[in-house]
Amino acid sequence: MTLTSDPPVGKTGERPETGAGPGADELTVVAVRRPWRWAAVAATAVVLVQFGHGLVTNPGWEWDVFAQYFASEAILRAVWVTLQLTFHGTVLGFALGVVLAFMRLSASPFLRAVAFGYVWAFRSIPLIVQLLFWFNLAYLYGELSIGIPFGPGFFSFDTVGLVGAMSAAVLGLALHQAAYAAEIVRGGVLSVDGGQLEAAAALGIPRLRRLRRIVLPQAMRSILPNAANEIVSLFKGTSIVSVMAIGELFYQVQVVYGRTGRVVPLLMVATVWYVLLTTALSVVQHYVERHYAKGSTR
Repeated sequence: MTLTSDPPVGKTGERPETGAGPGADELTVVAVRRPWRWAAVAATAVVLVQFGHGLVTNPGWEWDVFAQYFASEAILRAVWVTLQLTFHGTVLGFALGVVLAFMRLSASPFLRAVAFGYVWAFRSIPLIVQLLFWFNLAYLYGELSIGIPFGPGFFSFDTVGLVGAMSAAVLGLALHQAAYAAEIVRGGVLSVDGGQLEAAAALGIPRLRRLRRIVLPQAMRSILPNAANEIVSLFKGTSIVSVMAIGELFYQVQVVYGRTGRVVPLLMVATVWYVLLTTALSVVQHYVERHYAKGSTR
């Protein structure tokens, strides 16, 4: 009779290798194959190459006409008007938006109700309707006066000369932008942990300093991405003031192709200018966000 027994067990409870399996250095590592990913990459590359080839070879784009008008004096003046509208609308809109945001965060029910009503109204009415109302302000109010409420006025002025086309456009864009800016700022402030404010108050830090040194630096991390999106939207949305015959970029392009009949190349002029300026705004956004991201973990 032959007796067999299992291999002896080591001190760690593991059985010694018998030499039947391959060693660690003999294992073959096989890369994960992703055929559908490579198929998607190939299909996308083909589409992009075909699109680029069409841009270069299709005579309908009329790149010679594009080059003729891209940096013309009329187009550059229109770009400057577009930048002015964007700048004034952004500065005034966010300045009023900050006030409205803190009114909504106020302990006063009256201030909260007024701020909520403003945001509700200006977000509900289309921008083009607001612009046309401000453009026709002289029809509704031919004269404005400053004095005692519901009493005699001390100073009065004519609204026809006060609110022109450019002023009405800036006013409409700024008031419309303020409604969205208020919600962006309010959301950023609410994203800051309330415990930090309680700790700062317990240390005796004044309220204004708490806001300036604790709340706003942290809130800016949440505010900036959304605020940048709103600024870009406002920049592109300035084209809507063309209904008021203001010589911004899109209106000027319409004037030129209405005179020359070259619709496609003139639309490409506007498109490229919008892309370039939006890219510049995105670069500025990147550096401002990086500045306020100091000390964060992400």
